[in-house]
Amino acid sequence: MIILIFFLAHWYLSLFTQTFFHHRYAAHQMFTMSKSWEKIWFVLSWLWQGSSYLSPNTYGVLHRQHHAYADTEKDPHSPKYSKNLFDMMWKTKVIYSDIFYGRVKTDEKFTKNLPEWISFEKFADNWMVRISWGLFYIGFYAIFATHWWMFLLLPIHFVMGPFHGAIINWFAHKIGTVRFRVSDTSKNLIPIDFLMLGESYHNNHHTKPNSANFGHSWYELDPVYYFIKLFEKMKMIEMKPKPVMVRAK
Repeated sequence: MIILIFFLAHWYLSLFTQTFFHHRYAAHQMFTMSKSWEKIWFVLSWLWQGSSYLSPNTYGVLHRQHHAYADTEKDPHSPKYSKNLFDMMWKTKVIYSDIFYGRVKTDEKFTKNLPEWISFEKFADNWMVRISWGLFYIGFYAIFATHWWMFLLLPIHFVMGPFHGAIINWFAHKIGTVRFRVSDTSKNLIPIDFLMLGESYHNNHHTKPNSANFGHSWYELDPVYYFIKLFEKMKMIEMKPKPVMVRAK
């Protein structure tokens, strides 16, 4: 039971920071927050993502490129241009590293207003830090695991962040339902969204990429959206005003 609780906590906390901070805040800037809160979420992302910590800054660049070039050769993670899931994950990792370490020049439209904390990012990305997280997971399992099969969960802990991304970036462009007609292959994976905290409403998101609520029907519950509304009431964040439509005279 302890191992199951630990695994689920890592799964959902890691995913929460990725969808709330990296995706909806960094990449799409659906709301604003103070620099102090921004740094708190940097640290929480590192604590909850662990060994597979993703840079909010680099994630933001990748995700903006995905929307701009969806299902084209410039898409950083399209199943259309990968032989299999692992090939796509590796290609994404290479592009991620090139951007993170400044080995490629990135268009300003993909970097504008992204959260940045260079010193912390260097610390969080250090391989000794990542390995330390891995050793912590192994040690925890060594102490609390009661069956050998539980150790099979360890590889998921090691790559939790990219694993979540791969589920959506691969399967939500291969299978699922299309609710809105768009120019790409994005689909909704409604049956598994209890595992993905709204992220599997991928077709919805590609239709309205700046909507903080990924669910567009009564049966499409996006739990992170309710946290966003709670954080707004707590004055942690401020929602951006919706553009006012002015009718032509």
